[in-house]
Amino acid sequence: MLAWIYQFASAEKPELEPSFLIGGVAENFGTSFQLRPTRTFIVEGDEYDTAFFDKGPKFLHYFPDALILTHVEFDHADIYLDLTAVKTAFKRLVNLVPRRGVIVAYDGCANVTECVEKAFCRVERYGFSAEADWQLRNLRHEDGLTRWEVWHGGGLWSELEMRLAGEHNALNATAAAALAFGQGVDKKAIQGALASFKSVKRRLEVRAEIGGITVIEDFAHHPTAIRETLRALRSVYPQSRIWAVLEPRSNTLRRKVLEPELIQSLRLADRVILAGVYQQQRIPEDERLHTEDVVKALNEEGTPAELCPDVEAIVNRIAPQLKPGDVVALLSNGGFDGIYEKLPACLRER
Repeated sequence: MLAWIYQFASAEKPELEPSFLIGGVAENFGTSFQLRPTRTFIVEGDEYDTAFFDKGPKFLHYFPDALILTHVEFDHADIYLDLTAVKTAFKRLVNLVPRRGVIVAYDGCANVTECVEKAFCRVERYGFSAEADWQLRNLRHEDGLTRWEVWHGGGLWSELEMRLAGEHNALNATAAAALAFGQGVDKKAIQGALASFKSVKRRLEVRAEIGGITVIEDFAHHPTAIRETLRALRSVYPQSRIWAVLEPRSNTLRRKVLEPELIQSLRLADRVILAGVYQQQRIPEDERLHTEDVVKALNEEGTPAELCPDVEAIVNRIAPQLKPGDVVALLSNGGFDGIYEKLPACLRER
């Protein structure tokens, strides 16, 4: 979003055209990186390890002048021992921003608040609370668009809209707008950029619409990502039956450390199908997520759930049950054995 804001603004001010490096293919650009001779370089922060010989997080090498901090929670269970270790990494990132810089930080997460409390630079908070420097109000999804107001400095700063659904996307857009505006980008350019922002590949991406059945692909790799994806789908398809088809593939999801959070996230779906844990033999037995336990807990709490061993079994199981109006969210941070093509192909045959 931030890279597209700068790119959009460069039509009037060429010096704003950005270089960028992000962790996905931005549909407005058709690529995940761009190199220009201008001064702005936008990079997606990554708390994962740098290399096999450097187990420190990548973002400690970036030395940012400005920082957006959206969320801090336990993730990457193969790298970090616990939440304290994750917060330590983020506190070090915060301390890299110089006094002349700025941090735009979400105000709805206690972990974020803890991480920015000793920042050397100015910190601006964004969120829904009345105390936020950049406050979101009147958020709604209508006519295929997400619309909301941003209040700043005691008054209405702007009304924004975009095609992306979900509270998390409105929060992200507000953070990008706040940072860009603080760096001198024109408000009208920010509004135009967000209105024309397309998304990123594998984020709520519609893969097929067949016979009234919508198939969605999402990278969801963590219980929080799953929760926000399902909440976004519920806002767009309020009358639909939503299926969550999950492959536990990331190094965090393959472990049981966040099993309660995973169960709560999946409860937002109307039907749940779980595949087996990806390469489960690589995870010690006492650390491994046991999907049968997740399925049992969901069923006991009233959310119909099933465990299917492979993609063929999943497709054969759900295709006959799907009806017009249903939405199927295919959730994995990997190839999921081609289910993104196999399920639509099966539906077309039927």
